[in-house]
Amino acid sequence: MNNFTIEDMIRFLYNEMSAEETTRLMAALEADWTLKEKFEVLKSSMGNLDSLNYSPRKKAIDAILRYAEDTAPAAEESLEARDKR
Repeated sequence: MNNFTIEDMIRFLYNEMSAEETTRLMAALEADWTLKEKFEVLKSSMGNLDSLNYSPRKKAIDAILRYAEDTAPAAEESLEARDKR
């Protein structure tokens, strides 16, 4: 039985473990197939993170642009009022 958690395996994947911890985890992965299975799922998931699309939806961009257009005259008017003072 091992005492390694999901968080420990994530630390391993991001190279945040000490050399001693790394050695112990690698030995545990060799001996415990359920731990190895969980590790492989985490490793695969980590690889999938790079393929995620981080762009906002077109609908969100359009809403922001519409808001900017609607509020732009108010900003210009307040600048004109300030300049008249």
